[in-house]
Amino acid sequence: MCYVYILKCRDDSLYTGYTVDLEKRLLTHNKGKASKYTRGRLPVVLVYFEEFSNQSDALKREYAIKQMKRAKKLKMINGVVL
Repeated sequence: MCYVYILKCRDDSLYTGYTVDLEKRLLTHNKGKASKYTRGRLPVVLVYFEEFSNQSDALKREYAIKQMKRAKKLKMINGVVL
């Protein structure tokens, strides 16, 4: 499985990423070793994820989420149907 995920950082910002191992990636983020962006905003909390059967679909979705405005991401995280 492939996953697209959104993390909420300590400064209330959101980070979107892709991985094949969600638990391991979250641990790596919180160790400060996953991305330069989250390293200075620890701790991070997983607030949303989606599963995909292939990498191509996951990366397309990651890109689409990254293009969204913050308000739309928050609605998605809170389960509001878009």
